[in-house]
Amino acid sequence: MTSNTASLTGSIAGPSLWTRMMSGQTGPVCVIMIALLVMWYVGAIFMNAPTQIDRYNRADQTWTTTQLIEDTLAQERPILPAPHQVVQEMYKTIFATNITSKRSLVYHSWVTLSSTLLGFASGTLLGILLAVGIVHVTTLEKSLMPWVISSQTIPLLAIAPIVIVVLGAIGIKGMIHKAVI
Repeated sequence: MTSNTASLTGSIAGPSLWTRMMSGQTGPVCVIMIALLVMWYVGAIFMNAPTQIDRYNRADQTWTTTQLIEDTLAQERPILPAPHQVVQEMYKTIFATNITSKRSLVYHSWVTLSSTLLGFASGTLLGILLAVGIVHVTTLEKSLMPWVISSQTIPLLAIAPIVIVVLGAIGIKGMIHKAVI
């Protein structure tokens, strides 16, 4: 078989699976995700290994590299948890824990969502009222527009502590100050 017939049969068969997968968007994203997952596992091993080696030394235990890797990825309170440990903990706190428990992620998601929805609703209402007022009353437009424009230049991280302190000083606590921010 000559090189011409080999290339001819290759072109008839079409591109390989690897070429087809990498020509779109799914293949490169999958490769990057796998690389990040591998880096996460390697990082978990290297960051948790000193603690595990210290445990071995305190117990006067001899260890192998394989045993170190297994024990490092199975530590109860690691410095950097491995991906499977994160998934296990998320399953435990989402599905295996009662929703009303303070250990449940669903409970804490509701706390965050409720303050977000309250802030969205009050912000929308205030925005509509200000917009109608600015459009229909010339005095409001001339007096409020410089404040509205300047408020957009200040970062939220600079305003948030001030809002919390001021609202706390006047006795407003809980979900309200989060919604204001």
